[in-house]
Amino acid sequence: MDILQLTRALGHAIQEDERYLAFMAAKEANDQDEELQRLIGEFNLKRISINSEASKEHKDQEKLERLNAELRDCYETVMQNVHMAAYNDAKQAMDALLNEINTIIAVSANGGDPDTAQASGGCSGSCSGCSGCN
Repeated sequence: MDILQLTRALGHAIQEDERYLAFMAAKEANDQDEELQRLIGEFNLKRISINSEASKEHKDQEKLERLNAELRDCYETVMQNVHMAAYNDAKQAMDALLNEINTIIAVSANGGDPDTAQASGGCSGSCSGCSGCN
């Protein structure tokens, strides 16, 4: 099996993983939650209003402060939604899995041992912004 076939097999394995399945289920629940979708739409409209007001030559500072407060309130409401909370948890688990996979690939591509490569040490496989290896 060549490397691209192995990569496709990895893709299939990812899609069978419980973290992927939980992430997709949470995403679907978000998409089906009409109240959440309404709140997200409201949040986006408030963000557009803020951008519009902020780009004016003569900004209304009071209006900007009010819109920012409304945006923060809307954001808090969105984040307190049960489906959004489940989505965020599932996304964190999925991101951790992908980070671990990327670390193993990066360490391997740099000559390291794929069997001992771990993302839990904080290494992303990229040396940019790194203070050095342990």
